[in-house]
Amino acid sequence: MLRQAGLIFQLFVDVIRNTFRRPFQTREFIEQAWFIANVTILPTALVAIPFGAIVSLQTGSLIRQLGAEGFVGSASSLAVIQQGSPLVTALLVSGAAGSAVTADLGSRTIREEIDAMRVLGIDPIQRLVVPRVLAMILVAALLNGLVAVVGVGGGYVFNVMLQDGTPGTYVASFSALAQLPDLWIGEVKGMVFGVIAGVIAAYKGLNPKGGPKGVGDAVNEGVVISFLLLFFANFILTAVYIQMIPPKGA
Repeated sequence: MLRQAGLIFQLFVDVIRNTFRRPFQTREFIEQAWFIANVTILPTALVAIPFGAIVSLQTGSLIRQLGAEGFVGSASSLAVIQQGSPLVTALLVSGAAGSAVTADLGSRTIREEIDAMRVLGIDPIQRLVVPRVLAMILVAALLNGLVAVVGVGGGYVFNVMLQDGTPGTYVASFSALAQLPDLWIGEVKGMVFGVIAGVIAAYKGLNPKGGPKGVGDAVNEGVVISFLLLFFANFILTAVYIQMIPPKGA
Protein backbone atom coordinates (compact mmCIF):
# COMPACT_ATOMS: atom_id res chain seq x y z
CA MET A 1 0.00 0.00 0.00
CA LEU A 2 2.80 2.42 0.90
CA ARG A 3 4.66 1.54 -2.29
CA GLN A 4 1.57 2.22 -4.37
CA ALA A 5 1.01 5.55 -2.61
CA GLY A 6 4.60 6.50 -3.36
CA LEU A 7 4.24 5.59 -7.04
CA ILE A 8 1.04 7.61 -7.32
CA PHE A 9 2.75 10.62 -5.77
CA GLN A 10 5.70 10.17 -8.12
CA LEU A 11 3.30 10.15 -11.09
CA PHE A 12 1.69 13.33 -9.73
CA VAL A 13 5.11 15.03 -9.59
CA ASP A 14 5.90 13.82 -13.13
CA VAL A 15 2.60 15.25 -14.37
CA ILE A 16 3.43 18.66 -12.86
CA ARG A 17 6.93 18.62 -14.34
CA ASN A 18 5.77 17.53 -17.81
CA THR A 19 2.95 20.08 -17.88
CA PHE A 20 5.49 22.82 -18.56
CA ARG A 21 7.51 20.86 -21.13
CA ARG A 22 7.21 21.64 -24.80
CA PRO A 23 5.59 20.78 -27.09
CA PHE A 24 2.24 20.83 -25.32
CA GLN A 25 -0.26 18.32 -26.72
CA THR A 26 -3.00 20.83 -27.50
CA ARG A 27 -4.98 18.62 -29.84
CA GLU A 28 -4.98 15.71 -27.40
CA PHE A 29 -6.05 18.06 -24.60
CA ILE A 30 -8.99 19.43 -26.60
CA GLU A 31 -10.10 15.95 -27.69
CA GLN A 32 -9.96 14.60 -24.15
CA ALA A 33 -11.76 17.63 -22.69
CA TRP A 34 -14.52 17.23 -25.27
CA PHE A 35 -14.80 13.50 -24.61
CA ILE A 36 -14.94 13.95 -20.82
CA ALA A 37 -17.54 16.70 -21.16
CA ASN A 38 -19.68 14.51 -23.42
CA VAL A 39 -19.77 11.61 -20.97
CA THR A 40 -20.36 13.72 -17.85
CA ILE A 41 -22.53 16.76 -18.66
CA LEU A 42 -25.88 15.01 -18.94
CA PRO A 43 -25.46 12.69 -15.91
CA THR A 44 -24.17 15.62 -13.85
CA ALA A 45 -27.17 17.81 -14.71
CA LEU A 46 -29.61 14.96 -14.01
CA VAL A 47 -28.03 14.25 -10.62
CA ALA A 48 -27.83 17.94 -9.67
CA ILE A 49 -31.60 18.50 -9.95
CA PRO A 50 -32.75 15.91 -7.36
CA PHE A 51 -29.72 16.66 -5.21
CA GLY A 52 -30.59 20.35 -4.97
CA ALA A 53 -34.22 19.45 -4.32
CA ILE A 54 -33.34 17.04 -1.50
CA VAL A 55 -31.02 19.56 0.16
CA SER A 56 -33.66 22.30 -0.12
CA LEU A 57 -36.46 20.13 1.24
CA GLN A 58 -34.42 18.79 4.15
CA THR A 59 -32.90 22.17 5.02
CA GLY A 60 -36.25 23.92 4.73
CA SER A 61 -37.92 21.40 7.02
CA LEU A 62 -35.20 21.73 9.66
CA ILE A 63 -35.07 25.53 9.53
CA ARG A 64 -38.86 25.75 9.85
CA GLN A 65 -38.64 23.82 13.10
CA LEU A 66 -36.17 26.45 14.32
CA GLY A 67 -38.39 29.32 13.19
CA ALA A 68 -35.89 30.78 10.74
CA GLU A 69 -37.72 30.41 7.44
CA GLY A 70 -36.00 33.49 6.04
CA PHE A 71 -32.67 31.66 5.87
CA VAL A 72 -33.82 28.65 3.84
CA GLY A 73 -32.36 29.94 0.59
CA SER A 74 -29.04 30.89 2.11
CA ALA A 75 -28.56 27.60 3.96
CA SER A 76 -29.56 25.50 0.96
CA SER A 77 -27.28 27.41 -1.37
CA LEU A 78 -24.31 27.09 0.98
CA ALA A 79 -24.84 23.33 1.26
CA VAL A 80 -25.01 22.93 -2.51
CA ILE A 81 -22.18 25.31 -3.46
CA GLN A 82 -19.66 24.38 -0.76
CA GLN A 83 -20.22 20.65 -0.44
CA GLY A 84 -22.76 19.28 -2.88
CA SER A 85 -21.57 20.52 -6.25
CA PRO A 86 -17.85 19.60 -5.80
CA LEU A 87 -18.71 16.10 -4.56
CA VAL A 88 -21.26 15.41 -7.28
CA THR A 89 -18.79 16.66 -9.87
CA ALA A 90 -15.96 14.59 -8.42
CA LEU A 91 -17.95 11.37 -8.26
CA LEU A 92 -19.15 11.67 -11.83
CA VAL A 93 -15.80 12.77 -13.23
CA SER A 94 -14.07 9.95 -11.39
CA GLY A 95 -16.71 7.34 -12.13
CA ALA A 96 -17.43 8.16 -15.78
CA ALA A 97 -14.34 9.94 -17.12
CA GLY A 98 -11.80 8.30 -14.79
CA SER A 99 -12.92 4.80 -15.66
CA ALA A 100 -12.75 5.64 -19.39
CA VAL A 101 -9.20 7.01 -19.00
CA THR A 102 -8.10 3.93 -17.06
CA ALA A 103 -9.59 1.59 -19.66
CA ASP A 104 -7.98 3.52 -22.52
CA LEU A 105 -4.50 3.65 -21.02
CA GLY A 106 -4.82 0.09 -19.74
CA SER A 107 -5.66 -1.26 -23.18
CA ARG A 108 -2.69 0.64 -24.63
CA THR A 109 -0.43 -0.84 -21.93
CA ILE A 110 -1.40 -4.48 -22.46
CA ARG A 111 -0.98 -4.01 -26.22
CA GLU A 112 2.54 -2.76 -25.43
CA GLU A 113 1.90 0.62 -27.05
CA ILE A 114 3.26 2.41 -23.98
CA ASP A 115 6.49 0.38 -24.14
CA ALA A 116 6.78 1.12 -27.87
CA MET A 117 6.46 4.85 -27.16
CA ARG A 118 9.28 4.66 -24.64
CA VAL A 119 11.46 2.78 -27.12
CA LEU A 120 10.85 5.55 -29.67
CA GLY A 121 11.87 8.18 -27.14
CA ILE A 122 8.33 9.50 -26.56
CA ASP A 123 7.37 10.15 -22.96
CA PRO A 124 3.89 8.64 -22.43
CA ILE A 125 3.29 10.88 -19.43
CA GLN A 126 3.80 14.04 -21.46
CA ARG A 127 2.03 12.66 -24.53
CA LEU A 128 -0.95 10.88 -22.93
CA VAL A 129 -1.27 11.51 -19.20
CA VAL A 130 -0.79 15.28 -18.95
CA PRO A 131 -3.52 16.17 -21.51
CA ARG A 132 -5.99 13.86 -19.78
CA VAL A 133 -5.30 15.18 -16.28
CA LEU A 134 -5.55 18.81 -17.44
CA ALA A 135 -8.75 18.03 -19.33
CA MET A 136 -10.27 16.50 -16.19
CA ILE A 137 -9.30 19.60 -14.18
CA LEU A 138 -10.92 21.93 -16.72
CA VAL A 139 -14.10 19.89 -17.08
CA ALA A 140 -14.39 19.42 -13.30
CA ALA A 141 -14.22 23.19 -12.76
CA LEU A 142 -16.87 23.82 -15.42
CA LEU A 143 -19.13 21.02 -14.20
CA ASN A 144 -18.87 22.33 -10.65
CA GLY A 145 -20.37 25.62 -11.81
CA LEU A 146 -23.09 23.75 -13.70
CA VAL A 147 -24.03 21.66 -10.67
CA ALA A 148 -24.09 24.75 -8.44
CA VAL A 149 -26.45 26.61 -10.78
CA VAL A 150 -28.72 23.63 -11.43
CA GLY A 151 -28.72 22.59 -7.76
CA VAL A 152 -29.59 26.05 -6.46
CA GLY A 153 -32.25 26.45 -9.16
CA GLY A 154 -33.75 23.06 -8.34
CA GLY A 155 -33.77 23.91 -4.64
CA TYR A 156 -35.53 27.19 -5.38
CA VAL A 157 -38.26 25.52 -7.47
CA PHE A 158 -38.94 22.75 -4.98
CA ASN A 159 -38.90 25.11 -2.00
CA VAL A 160 -41.43 27.42 -3.63
CA MET A 161 -43.63 24.66 -5.05
CA LEU A 162 -43.59 22.02 -2.30
CA GLN A 163 -42.84 23.98 0.85
CA ASP A 164 -44.84 27.12 0.11
CA GLY A 165 -41.72 29.25 0.32
CA THR A 166 -41.68 32.87 -0.79
CA PRO A 167 -39.61 33.43 -3.96
CA GLY A 168 -38.42 36.87 -2.84
CA THR A 169 -37.36 35.62 0.59
CA TYR A 170 -35.50 32.67 -0.89
CA VAL A 171 -33.53 34.88 -3.28
CA ALA A 172 -32.96 37.72 -0.81
CA SER A 173 -31.52 35.36 1.80
CA PHE A 174 -28.57 34.50 -0.47
CA SER A 175 -26.63 37.47 0.82
CA ALA A 176 -27.46 36.78 4.47
CA LEU A 177 -24.95 33.99 5.01
CA ALA A 178 -23.30 33.35 1.64
CA GLN A 179 -20.19 35.17 0.46
CA LEU A 180 -17.96 35.12 -2.62
CA PRO A 181 -15.24 32.85 -1.10
CA ASP A 182 -17.91 30.14 -0.78
CA LEU A 183 -18.01 29.98 -4.57
CA TRP A 184 -14.23 30.00 -4.88
CA ILE A 185 -13.77 27.11 -2.47
CA GLY A 186 -16.26 25.08 -4.50
CA GLU A 187 -14.26 25.73 -7.68
CA VAL A 188 -10.97 24.93 -5.93
CA LYS A 189 -12.41 21.67 -4.65
CA GLY A 190 -13.62 20.75 -8.12
CA MET A 191 -10.16 21.35 -9.62
CA VAL A 192 -8.39 19.43 -6.83
CA PHE A 193 -10.81 16.54 -7.26
CA GLY A 194 -10.09 16.61 -11.00
CA VAL A 195 -6.35 16.28 -10.29
CA ILE A 196 -6.90 13.36 -7.93
CA ALA A 197 -9.26 11.52 -10.27
CA GLY A 198 -6.98 12.09 -13.26
CA VAL A 199 -3.76 10.95 -11.57
CA ILE A 200 -5.36 7.85 -10.04
CA ALA A 201 -6.98 6.89 -13.35
CA ALA A 202 -3.69 7.37 -15.21
CA TYR A 203 -1.71 5.38 -12.67
CA LYS A 204 -4.09 2.44 -12.77
CA GLY A 205 -4.22 2.57 -16.55
CA LEU A 206 -0.43 2.48 -16.85
CA ASN A 207 -0.08 -0.40 -14.38
CA PRO A 208 -2.69 -3.10 -15.13
CA LYS A 209 -1.94 -6.68 -14.16
CA GLY A 210 -3.16 -9.86 -15.78
CA GLY A 211 -4.09 -8.88 -19.32
CA PRO A 212 -7.62 -7.78 -20.31
CA LYS A 213 -9.03 -8.93 -16.98
CA GLY A 214 -6.43 -6.81 -15.24
CA VAL A 215 -7.69 -3.75 -17.09
CA GLY A 216 -11.19 -4.32 -15.71
CA ASP A 217 -9.78 -4.79 -12.22
CA ALA A 218 -7.72 -1.60 -12.62
CA VAL A 219 -10.85 0.35 -13.55
CA ASN A 220 -12.66 -0.85 -10.42
CA GLU A 221 -9.68 -0.21 -8.16
CA GLY A 222 -9.13 3.24 -9.63
CA VAL A 223 -12.71 4.31 -9.00
CA VAL A 224 -12.68 3.02 -5.41
CA ILE A 225 -9.34 4.64 -4.56
CA SER A 226 -10.44 7.92 -6.16
CA PHE A 227 -13.65 8.00 -4.11
CA LEU A 228 -11.75 7.43 -0.86
CA LEU A 229 -9.18 10.13 -1.62
CA LEU A 230 -11.85 12.57 -2.80
CA PHE A 231 -13.78 12.40 0.46
CA PHE A 232 -10.57 12.71 2.46
CA ALA A 233 -9.46 15.72 0.40
CA ASN A 234 -12.90 17.28 0.83
CA PHE A 235 -12.58 17.02 4.60
CA ILE A 236 -9.10 18.63 4.57
CA LEU A 237 -10.12 21.47 2.25
CA THR A 238 -13.29 22.18 4.22
CA ALA A 239 -11.41 22.26 7.53
CA VAL A 240 -8.77 24.63 6.11
CA TYR A 241 -11.43 26.89 4.58
CA ILE A 242 -13.38 27.17 7.83
CA GLN A 243 -10.21 28.14 9.69
CA MET A 244 -9.07 30.70 7.10
CA ILE A 245 -12.39 32.29 6.07
CA PRO A 246 -14.69 33.17 8.98
CA PRO A 247 -18.43 32.77 8.38
CA LYS A 248 -20.25 35.90 7.31
CA GLY A 249 -21.43 37.90 10.29
CA ALA A 250 -18.99 36.19 12.67
